Amino acid sequence: MNEGIYILANDVVFDQLVALVNSIRVNTKKMYPICIIPYDDRLDRTRQYAERCDEVSLLDDAALIERWEAFSAEIWQHSPAAIKDWQERGLEGVSRMGMHRRFCAFEGLFERYIYLDADTLVLNELDIIFDKLNDHDWVVYDFQYKDITHVFDASSSKLKHVFSEGQLESIFCAGMYASKRNIFSQSQLDWLLEQLKEEAEILYYNGPDQSIVNYMTLKLGIDVCNLSKTLAKQEVTGCCVTSPHFEQKNGYLLDKGVRLTYLHYIGISSKIFKRLCQGENLDFPYRDIFLHYRYLNTPGDFPDFNEPLRSYQSPPLSMTKKLKRKFSKMFGNG
Repeated sequence: MNEGIYILANDVVFDQLVALVNSIRVNTKKMYPICIIPYDDRLDRTRQYAERCDEVSLLDDAALIERWEAFSAEIWQHSPAAIKDWQERGLEGVSRMGMHRRFCAFEGLFERYIYLDADTLVLNELDIIFDKLNDHDWVVYDFQYKDITHVFDASSSKLKHVFSEGQLESIFCAGMYASKRNIFSQSQLDWLLEQLKEEAEILYYNGPDQSIVNYMTLKLGIDVCNLSKTLAKQEVTGCCVTSPHFEQKNGYLLDKGVRLTYLHYIGISSKIFKRLCQGENLDFPYRDIFLHYRYLNTPGDFPDFNEPLRSYQSPPLSMTKKLKRKFSKMFGNG
């Protein structure tokens, strides 16, 4: 298949997955095939969802997944600091190994693809991204280059010897990027592993997958096009939920009058979305647009919020309050 979209997901982020797929279907004219890369084996709802949705599939290639997990695990074996920290936190093996499974897209179904984390919404056409792949091998649209600390270990003295300041201007957020199948040859991957034997200390192990994919593109000199830098200034929009100034209108968002391409709910836990969809009246930035897309095709399932609005940073309801709410729904308030 020529063009498609990958989403990393499982049942833990099911509500976000549904919202994302709905947003793609509503806001893009082209019926892009969507492939869900499984974060782990918690897939009962996800698998059923993929089976009943047109042009949505679940990646079911154990060998492919195992190959990229092995590649990732070998990288982190060269980072004693990462292994030590994870062990001290009681973690076995590589932290958040499921996040590395996004690398399966490098040799997956689509010749050209967009990868999306499940905690995003597509709010506009994607042609602007796919078109740039005609002239570039990698396309992003974010402002991560302003903050290196979530990509590499800025305290490492080795970092400046591995990458120049100019190179580090090309770092990106791994929540959304576009590229091409087989962009990394096996000889290149083998070479990267050799380099990482001496350079793994520069990786940011609290964002392990993001650090690796940035290392790979920078080290190999891949041409990364960042739309936040190449678009005309008046056309550039933000993409992050931490930006408070977006204006909501008819199921999409505007940044100073310009429609966002996508919104990334970075920093908001999947637990918050789950609690919201279970009926807790939690407030977080742009929650209404999430709810709009989550229940776009199932309005009858929209949560019945019977409690005052409260911050998503509030603690979960006590068991007593949960039972009281349950009985209130069953028998009414009177």
